[in-house]
Amino acid sequence: MKKIITQVGEKLRAHEYKLTPQRQIILKVMLENKDKHLSAEDVYNLVKRKAPDVGLATVYRTLELFLEHEIIHSINFGDGRKRYEYGDNSDGHHHHHAICLKCGKILEINEDFLEELEKQVTQDYGFIVTDHELKIFGYCNDCKEKEKS
Repeated sequence: MKKIITQVGEKLRAHEYKLTPQRQIILKVMLENKDKHLSAEDVYNLVKRKAPDVGLATVYRTLELFLEHEIIHSINFGDGRKRYEYGDNSDGHHHHHAICLKCGKILEINEDFLEELEKQVTQDYGFIVTDHELKIFGYCNDCKEKEKS
């Protein structure tokens, strides 16, 4: 975690920003919850436990700063709330999401199924693909089992 914090600090300094103590706490919360898809309010509630003086506006501004500098990325699962994940996809690897329509559970799918499609779109249409996102909607195992009983 220390290595990542140092790298983020360097990245921000390269763009004339500082990794303030508040930003560092927000970054730590994102790192501690890498496997979760947190809304700004979720991040704020987790930050408040560590630093009660950090306000919601600070969390929003920091998340937007981190987004702008590709430290985190955001996802919209169709529920009207922007969610955040640590990571920048700079290695070219994408992961996708399966979203349960009943309970809202979000499963991460680490295979990148769209690589061939991107190549085909570029080849057939001359379109340069810079990113993609795949969301699959349905019912998780738990909800599927509940329906049977």
